[in-house]
Amino acid sequence: MLQCITPRADPDEEYPLNDNDSILLVIDDSIATVTLNRPQALNALGPAMSQKLREITEYLETDQAVRAVVLRGAGEHFMAGGDIKWFQAQLGNAPETCRHSLERIIGEVNASVIRLRRMAKPVIASVHGAVVGFGLSLMSACDLAIAADNAYFSLAYTRIGATPDGGATYALPRSVGVKHAMEIALFGDQFDARRALEIGLINRIVPLAELAEETRLVAARLAAGPTAAYGRTKRLINQSFDHSLTEQLLAEQDSFADITVTRDYAEGINAFITKRKPKFIGS
Repeated sequence: MLQCITPRADPDEEYPLNDNDSILLVIDDSIATVTLNRPQALNALGPAMSQKLREITEYLETDQAVRAVVLRGAGEHFMAGGDIKWFQAQLGNAPETCRHSLERIIGEVNASVIRLRRMAKPVIASVHGAVVGFGLSLMSACDLAIAADNAYFSLAYTRIGATPDGGATYALPRSVGVKHAMEIALFGDQFDARRALEIGLINRIVPLAELAEETRLVAARLAAGPTAAYGRTKRLINQSFDHSLTEQLLAEQDSFADITVTRDYAEGINAFITKRKPKFIGS
């Protein structure tokens, strides 16, 4: 059961979930800020965090009051991948027990990634420091990515003899192309924010001191926009790789026809005609 998800009374206050504060959630002015909160472990993913991420994404997908989501990391890094110490501890178990434990945590991660892509509202990754392993997969599951100039990236799985998870092999070829995806996945080399921007992995770079404010401005702009149209646009883009041109044209046609019955569509048309700024309400 997810608890303590309410608008904050104090702008500096963040609410823990249940008795576990591995992830914090703040909802304010229609913007949900999800903070990975294991800074002492570089926000490495373990069982508690994977469970909380699943709970949070499940909640946010259905909360109509939330119109934009920000995903960030506490401390000096976004996320340095999986918790290697936890992985090492599993090696002492019987192979089937180890496999079961890993399947459980990856299953929770998979559910979160699907919801981030599926939820009908924009999701922004705000990253700094290490964006490594599942951290890179998680950022890639978001719709937009804003990076501080100190961010560095690596898929890193092959460095421990593993294969990628968290949808990395789905997102990367679509974001950067097959050849770049192969290079990132096979070598596991580290690269900087400028390179990430150059190959299309992130949307923009800002100085570290400006990351929070730039993210706030982007989230506020999206939260004030036509949420229903954003959600449908997001779905159209995400499904386009699996559609023929004819199928995609029909999907666009159906989506446009459906959106014309929303209040935001009427507001947008009337605002354009009267030369005023539209006031979208998200439906």
